[in-house]
Amino acid sequence: MSPPAANPAAPPRLRLRITATAESIVRGGHPWLFADSIHESNRPGLTGELAVIFDRKDRFLAIGLYDADSPIRVRILHVGKPQTIDAVWWQARLKQALARRAGLFEASTTGYRLIHGESDGWPGLVLDKYDSTLVLKLYTAAWLPRLTEILAVLKNDVAGERIVLRLSRNIQAAAGQQFQLQDGQVLFGMTPEGPVVFSENGIRFEAEVLRGQKTGFFLDQRENRREVGLLAAGRRVLNAFSFSGGFSVYAARGGATSVTDLDISAHALESAKRNFALNQNFPAVAACRHETVQADAFEWIEQTPAKFDLIVLDPPSLAKRATEKEGAIRAYERLNVLGIKLLARDGILVAGSCSAHVPAVEFFEAVRRAAVKAGRKFSELQTKLHPADHPAGFKEAEYLKVIYLKFTT
Repeated sequence: MSPPAANPAAPPRLRLRITATAESIVRGGHPWLFADSIHESNRPGLTGELAVIFDRKDRFLAIGLYDADSPIRVRILHVGKPQTIDAVWWQARLKQALARRAGLFEASTTGYRLIHGESDGWPGLVLDKYDSTLVLKLYTAAWLPRLTEILAVLKNDVAGERIVLRLSRNIQAAAGQQFQLQDGQVLFGMTPEGPVVFSENGIRFEAEVLRGQKTGFFLDQRENRREVGLLAAGRRVLNAFSFSGGFSVYAARGGATSVTDLDISAHALESAKRNFALNQNFPAVAACRHETVQADAFEWIEQTPAKFDLIVLDPPSLAKRATEKEGAIRAYERLNVLGIKLLARDGILVAGSCSAHVPAVEFFEAVRRAAVKAGRKFSELQTKLHPADHPAGFKEAEYLKVIYLKFTT
């Protein structure tokens, strides 16, 4: 890290010293430094500036992005020997993220993640690709003062017709008041007239990049959608918490006789209908009976007399914070007990969780307990975690888990 150029108007570089415990954690590669771990600062920090962390012997330890208003006070960028954080450095880090994805996808897949936050060395930043549209999502205000710098790097190295900005809810007010930036703003290129269309393993989907959940689609479930397609032949399928019907279209292409999309959102179900319409070129999709049900999934599953041969239970996160973990585990167990009752003989349950506060081992055990409570003989087919374009480089990043059970009675 080179010293800043002499400028009497510029404040001195922000220097931090941290607790011995935090020092060990940072040295071990964890990308977050919490506010209560900082015991000394040479001045108040400004959101978005680089903070240099020194160890107890006054040696350079790390450098990161400072966020004055977040409990995660510093998002670590680099640990080890000093380096200059400039456009060349950002460009090299971007190329590393892109190189990790080289060869992962065939031409039939044009939607995937290019940068996955901390796990790719871009803490609090996500970049998704939907065909020729790029969606940049920020989860920390620390990126806002650096947006112009980062955009220049992205436009230079990532091909795309447009770049859409998505903002986490907790930073939207600051983005608007201080930087005149809005969630859904098009930073580069023309504003799309509606959802953009991309392909995934040859299946076409729409992504609501301007206002949809996350960046417009749940790209992280790609491998599980493909697996459901392989299991669906000749089966009656229920896709609970279906959102825009991703699992359902795969099941239909895979030969399902019928697919029921169940979601509380009418908007999501309309999107599911459009996704089916986008894929009528597949004879199996055209032949599959597609039904949509708008209802609370827990209540509908508990009350319906219907039977299914394959059920996907992939609810939104049931634990937004650590204190909700035990309640979420109970809810997952209850949901899967209810779902298993709807399975016909030789039926398959696909149970997923996106709750980062519920570890995979505890979620899988909750689903297995549900299977035991159902009193039916079952076998475990497989479990899945994160796909390669959504790497989980530290514990808090481990959110996605899916388990497959088959019930033979």
